[in-house]
Amino acid sequence: MQEGFTDGPEIVLGYGALHKKKGFFNKLVRWETFQTALQYLSYSRAGLTYMGVGRNLSYKKTVFFRHKGFSSHNHVPGGDDDLFINKAANKKNTAIVIDKDAFTLSEPPRAWKDWVKQKNRHYTTSKYYKAGHKFLLGLYAISHFLFYPLFILSIVFYSWKLALIVFGIRLLIQGFIMFKTTSKLDEKDLFPWFLVLDIWMFFYYLRFSSALVKRPKKEWK
Repeated sequence: MQEGFTDGPEIVLGYGALHKKKGFFNKLVRWETFQTALQYLSYSRAGLTYMGVGRNLSYKKTVFFRHKGFSSHNHVPGGDDDLFINKAANKKNTAIVIDKDAFTLSEPPRAWKDWVKQKNRHYTTSKYYKAGHKFLLGLYAISHFLFYPLFILSIVFYSWKLALIVFGIRLLIQGFIMFKTTSKLDEKDLFPWFLVLDIWMFFYYLRFSSALVKRPKKEWK
């Protein structure tokens, strides 16, 4: 991770993976973690850093004090690292490190309710992101959410041939990207499942859409 500071960055983002366990639930939570990392690392590489995960990030003390630490979001009981990166990062002061030796491994949630609680907490803090970041992330989520319903409607009411061509082109592009990125982030076992897991993301967005409009609880427990 220290190599990321070589040419002057003040913030370095890494990949915080989850341990591989038996069972399909483990694949679900790891896929969502992988998808989140794919987004924030790619956005950062494009100069649009919007978050980092506390499990694997680093920043200099100078940038921390320059932005008065976590003071701007002390009223939010979670997501302090996340929101600090959203505030302090820019295209010149941030780097990413995706060397496998820099990955961290954390214990995944063991039960559905624990994972739901964790994700609800994350989404209630994401509303404090910068407006441009929220727009881009929202656009991605909406397009992902609408793809499969529109695909089915296109087959039924329009042209099944054209719908399948569009689906096939998307599948090829997506498959290429997922093959490359699951290899880079050491999640190769997820690749054979990527279509099933991509369809599952429709239900994921449906389940957690309400968290985007909830007010985060202010009390600590």
